[in-house]
Amino acid sequence: MTTADVHRSIETVWRIEAPRLIAGLARMLRDVGQAEDLAQEALVAALERWPRDGVPDNPGAWLMTTARRRAIDLIRHHRMRDDKQDAIGYELAAEAMTHAPDNADALDDDIGDDLLRLIFTACHPVLGRDMQVALTLRMLGGLTTPEIARAFLVPEATVAQRIVRAKRTLADRQVPFEVPHGEELAPRLATVLEVVYLIFNEGYVATAGDDWTRPDLCEEALRLGRVLAGLAPREPEVHGLLALMEIQASRLHARTAGDGTPVLLLDQDRTRWDRLLIRRGLASLERAERLGGADGNYALQAAIAACHARAVHAKDTDWAKIASLYARLATIAPSPVVELNRAVAVSMAEGPQAGLDMLDSLRDARALAGYHLLPSVRGDLLCKLGRRDEARIEFERAASLTRNAREAGLLRQRAAACARVEE
Repeated sequence: MTTADVHRSIETVWRIEAPRLIAGLARMLRDVGQAEDLAQEALVAALERWPRDGVPDNPGAWLMTTARRRAIDLIRHHRMRDDKQDAIGYELAAEAMTHAPDNADALDDDIGDDLLRLIFTACHPVLGRDMQVALTLRMLGGLTTPEIARAFLVPEATVAQRIVRAKRTLADRQVPFEVPHGEELAPRLATVLEVVYLIFNEGYVATAGDDWTRPDLCEEALRLGRVLAGLAPREPEVHGLLALMEIQASRLHARTAGDGTPVLLLDQDRTRWDRLLIRRGLASLERAERLGGADGNYALQAAIAACHARAVHAKDTDWAKIASLYARLATIAPSPVVELNRAVAVSMAEGPQAGLDMLDSLRDARALAGYHLLPSVRGDLLCKLGRRDEARIEFERAASLTRNAREAGLLRQRAAACARVEE
């Protein structure tokens, strides 16, 4: 295996294991910032040693063992040991560095609880909402600062500052690393749901990189959503979010071709959609509606996804209903992105010119200034109207704005197709 291959392996392992690594360290140290720093040190150690020694059989456990040893050293250095920490230190000292049989246990110990504690800690009320979301996406979602900035359409420097302030505030206020219960749960639940939703979205359509999707993030978001549904069974929006994620996740296998090329919704082979996930999602949506949450943000999005799921063929899709659902969504969660999606639905229900008219009213929205989907959708509508030269320009602009290599390739193909027809 070449050094480049090893580095790619390390990058893959890090994307998958970083949230669990940070969560496990945060439980030990009770300091989210220190946990991330030590996780990063373990990553550096892997970059130094794996090209020379080879990738371990259980790379996630290797990272956890390395990071835990550094955590014990830090605890000892600050003279903060208690009996439990001494016991952990003794256990780690007995383990071999890479291939010890107990390494898997080191990684799996309390993983689920630790991740849930981490997300609720990062969403503690001492932090402002923007700091809560940015920190959790960084820690739990594994998103980079540029990826978070693009998700919220804000400058990278703003996101970086929010993350630094959040970690400092949690440390200064000595926020406990725990899942709240009783009356303390509800006030923090809305932000937690938003973060889980954003993690899922990053998995469903990766902001950057060489992959169109990141199924590992979708699976983690689904797992957290199901845990939250157990924690708050009477909260309709919990079930609404779970419904949305399950229905959307049902399409994951159909969203890419064998070579990883993106396959758009209307072109997907619907026989590849996971019918079990669809049934589960529809049941979760029904439960959210029974609990009085039919007009909730996530329930409405789930209802839109359900319209697609119920259509056996793309031509059977009830676009008029989808447009009306987006109109309802716009009243409770107004945003230019919702209006953009509504314009797409209107174009399918009433024709491309109707959608383009709506879309053009959004062209001056500051939040969409660098958002690649605005020129992408506009290019699609212009193409349908036969205005192919204008469409080519929009597709090229969209390709220049996205940071996902697969998406950029698809957009360039569409631009080239417009150019060929013009010739």
